Amino acid sequence: MHATAPSRPGTPPPGSWAALWALCLGFFMILVDSTIVAVAVPSIMAGLGTDIAATVWASSAYLLAFAVPLLITGRLGDSLGPKRVYIAGLVVFTLSSLACGLAGTIGMLIAARVVQGLGASLMNPQTMAIITRLFPAQRRGAALGMWGAVAGAATLAGPLLGGLLVGTLGWEWIFFVNVPLGMLALVLAWRLVPDLPRTARPLDVRSVLLSATAMFLVVFAIQEGQRYDWGRILGLVTIPGMLTVGLALLVVFVLRQHRLGGRGALMPLSLFAQRNFTLAAIAISTMGLAMTSMFLPLMVYLQDGRGLDAMRASLLIVPVAVLSGVLAPVVGRVIDRIDARLVAVPSLLLLAAATAALGWLMAIDATLGQMLVPLALIGLANAGIWSPLSTTATRGLAPEVAGAGAGVYNTTRQTGAVLGSAGIAALMEARLSSLATAGDPAAFSMAMGQSLLLPALAVAGGAVAAMFLRPGHDRVAGQ
Repeated sequence: MHATAPSRPGTPPPGSWAALWALCLGFFMILVDSTIVAVAVPSIMAGLGTDIAATVWASSAYLLAFAVPLLITGRLGDSLGPKRVYIAGLVVFTLSSLACGLAGTIGMLIAARVVQGLGASLMNPQTMAIITRLFPAQRRGAALGMWGAVAGAATLAGPLLGGLLVGTLGWEWIFFVNVPLGMLALVLAWRLVPDLPRTARPLDVRSVLLSATAMFLVVFAIQEGQRYDWGRILGLVTIPGMLTVGLALLVVFVLRQHRLGGRGALMPLSLFAQRNFTLAAIAISTMGLAMTSMFLPLMVYLQDGRGLDAMRASLLIVPVAVLSGVLAPVVGRVIDRIDARLVAVPSLLLLAAATAALGWLMAIDATLGQMLVPLALIGLANAGIWSPLSTTATRGLAPEVAGAGAGVYNTTRQTGAVLGSAGIAALMEARLSSLATAGDPAAFSMAMGQSLLLPALAVAGGAVAAMFLRPGHDRVAGQ
């Protein structure tokens, strides 16, 4: 199937919605795997005979391999064709999922998760780039509403599905389930997703090396700093030193992109000349932070503080995932006709307030029924964030920079996720230490509840950024 220009202005090509549905299945899989391992940690430790420090790397390795190449894989879709890169990533993701489930040691599992993260990184920017190129700006909100529904529901469904699978079939099945789903997604993508024209511009090798090295150093330092107590790694380099070098290389990378200009920059700086793209990227990074940091203290509280098993604890996420998944497409259908700020800003503020309220209820050991109220509000708020921000970010992108724009946008979101993963672990440990929780259940509950101030404050900052979005848009020319 080959995409053609719409026959009428504002009309997507035939088959565009079918292509979107095909992409959403793969997109759902890779986002679920960002959070699904959290509830399986005790089972993996027991099954593979390892400790928690090594087991946590099964999650960290995936996030790291997912985040680091995003700038490159986004531009790769422009050069080789987004369908081709998406399918390649889907094959890698599916085969590595099988390897994860078959892993007999923690080292094998971590290695397979790295490959799985690389597959996810190939897939992720292509979904948004294809939507941007298939759907004209005035109809893109509905399409990104569906994309946003999948993004929100998948991120939230990870702990839920993980708890159900671990509790019934075993930890291996959080990975095995991807195999039939991946095969189905592959067939659907092959048949329904169109081949889109390529920009045929080669990637600048120096930019690729600078981007990959800088992103690895920065993301690794942020993600693993707490684990190494911000000191030396294997007696060789310090975490602060790694972070400093990574940031310096990012500066060199940006300067090179400026020098390349329109001659094949990996990250076109013209993207940031568009106010809406920049502000939406900042706001979505706070969502990435919130979604990875919000549920860890909640799950620890429910299992260690309230005595629930993984399956029963994960069931509390049901209203969040259901409300988000049902309402996000509705938001998408109306967002093309109204100012995105009217939905995004109240939703971000509601998410911040509901998260803070949930933390307060945890701190006072409220009933589980009372906790369902802020959890439902979190699901409601989540539905009003993904589509308005994504639609606003992509509205002014020319087709030839769609892949690069998607890569940058998703890099900011995934970097926020890494910050959330690292930040919440550090904050939980700090609050536990400060409140001297040994043998004191009330202090433990308070520490877990207070940790939720991190995602609450982050999305409040995202709301401030979203307030300055403009109803109109400036088109970003191709590079």
